[in-house]
Amino acid sequence: MLSYAEASDKVIIALDCSRERAFELADMLAGKATWVKVGMTLFYAEGPAIVEAMRERGLRVFLDLKVHDIPFQVQGAVRSAAMTGADIISIHGLGSSAMVSAARKGAEEAAEKTGRARCRLVAISVLTSMDQDALAEIGVTSPIAEEVARLASLSYGAGADGIVCSPQEAAQMRGLLGPDALIVTPGVRPAGSAVGDQKRIATPAAAIQAGSSKLVVGRPITAADDPVTAFDAICEELMA
Repeated sequence: MLSYAEASDKVIIALDCSRERAFELADMLAGKATWVKVGMTLFYAEGPAIVEAMRERGLRVFLDLKVHDIPFQVQGAVRSAAMTGADIISIHGLGSSAMVSAARKGAEEAAEKTGRARCRLVAISVLTSMDQDALAEIGVTSPIAEEVARLASLSYGAGADGIVCSPQEAAQMRGLLGPDALIVTPGVRPAGSAVGDQKRIATPAAAIQAGSSKLVVGRPITAADDPVTAFDAICEELMA
């Protein structure tokens, strides 16, 4: 059975919102939440300072930028992103093993320069908003689970610390990558929550039982009438 602190450490609150709302939520959940996700919406508006601001509030940061470019650009981008103090950074698994290796090198360079622990890298496999039809639309005819496994093996072998996948692939990824892999799963929806634009979802407890390391939860917490109560409910589900 998990303690509250252990359960909290498994939940990453997605701050896909304005700066003002992000700070409001961070202050509201102070002393309870451990992790927040800073994605493109917030980072593009506020820049690296938003990561430092969250860290000053005692929060760890998953910087979800889905970096995807030629290896040279990715190495520099990850190095710069890691210098902000982010704890986890996402890259795209579609960029090839050379791109993933370059990302790892950039993260190592930042760690050497700052003296901090190297930020961990997770590779995006298939977005949780996509189903089989959406995958076919972009020319990928293999089953989703097969495509996720292919990108996970490629990325993990090239230096990523783990994978971003839906809860539906978490068990497969845990078996494929082993006990040390960081498996981050968006598409987590507590029972009774609105699905929104997510297609491949699971409840928090089911995702953890399947092998997820971290759960990314956004609107079920951030859009709740009482975000603290919503966060507590998720932690309590994980502790049960």
